Amino acid sequence: MAVQWDDEVDEILGNDLAAAFAYTTPAKGVVITPMAPLGIRDRERGMVTLSSSLGLPKKLIRIRDNPEVAIAYHAREHSRLDRGQYVLVQGLASFDPKPDRGWLESITPEWEEFLGPKQTGLLERWLDVYYWQRVAIRIEVKRVLSWPSAGCAGEPQVFGEPLPELPPEPQSEPRKGTAARESTTRLTRHTNRLPHTLLGWVGADGLPEVIPVSVVAADEQGVDLASAAAGRIPPGGRRAGLTSHAFRPRMIGQEQRVHTGWLTRDGDRIRYAPHTKAGYALPPSKALVVVGSTFATRSGIRKARAAGLA
Repeated sequence: MAVQWDDEVDEILGNDLAAAFAYTTPAKGVVITPMAPLGIRDRERGMVTLSSSLGLPKKLIRIRDNPEVAIAYHAREHSRLDRGQYVLVQGLASFDPKPDRGWLESITPEWEEFLGPKQTGLLERWLDVYYWQRVAIRIEVKRVLSWPSAGCAGEPQVFGEPLPELPPEPQSEPRKGTAARESTTRLTRHTNRLPHTLLGWVGADGLPEVIPVSVVAADEQGVDLASAAAGRIPPGGRRAGLTSHAFRPRMIGQEQRVHTGWLTRDGDRIRYAPHTKAGYALPPSKALVVVGSTFATRSGIRKARAAGLA
């Protein structure tokens, strides 16, 4: 039976400009990447759909190999809504690696509502790659968690499958150790400067969990985290993702700082050690964003073809 969520949750899903998409890694870690969901969902069928470029093959490969994903609707900037509700959608993702031009044309109203009119003219040859070399990631929703506040304080309202009764077991430590391999100073600077920081890990049922956090202290080995939802973080150590980001109206101008690393909860202390980093900053210029994204998409499509995705 399809998961049914209420009207308030549906308003969030239909209005947020940016959401955080979380997928799992082969080592059972989590990567969190912000993207524009375009408000595409089907409450009757219990489905949420995202549009993703073929130029981002790593994300698609991870989904192909491990379909457990989550979407955190955590930010109301540039939305018609102003309440602080936080919604986490968890489910199983699938996609057809061949772009469906008919479907992409059918979501033009949603694209232009959230991201503005599609550009045409002199850049037409380049725009074909940017707008049409995309696939639909369809998520069969297993569970929806809803908190009335953006900080996720208290217990969530649950739609769909009940939450696991027990937390996930601690994971084995990486062969290279658990200490930070990337700069904790830079990570702290990003989290202090960017308005949204999210932490994600794999739950006991294999679905990613994502909560908002902040950095409260740092040393060379890692950073200390705080969150109103700290009680949801399982005890022990495990792989986890930490992402900070910011975005402007219609996503014209955005910044992402994406980390994977090692998360430890020992009593009330929550520590995170970054092991990898990625990210970018795009200027508040639609033309530059489109041209830059098109170059990146062309390069990514070559990698997608090599991986058998395109």
